[in-house]
Amino acid sequence: MSDCLFCKIVSGDLDAEIVYENEDLVAFRDINPQAPVHLLIIPKKAIATINDIDEEDAGLVGHLYVVAGKLAVQYGFAKDGYRCVMNCNEHGGQSVYHIHLHL
Repeated sequence: MSDCLFCKIVSGDLDAEIVYENEDLVAFRDINPQAPVHLLIIPKKAIATINDIDEEDAGLVGHLYVVAGKLAVQYGFAKDGYRCVMNCNEHGGQSVYHIHLHL
């Protein structure tokens, strides 16, 4: 996945406005925001689509949602509500083939 934009963000080869990072994932501001706060939460492990998630990735994918909840609290909209979306493949609206959770 050497051409993957998100892999380049994970490796530090491409700049992003990172708002959260730990050993397993990175969260950063979307460059084309669709809401006042639009963050992308990605695993550092390269997984192309939802269809490529294995049983061994279940904890990692769940962790994306745990961090989404923490970021919603941090940015002050957890109580009011928010959306989390993960697209899959072209007809599902996926444009970068590295799974990512929109918050």
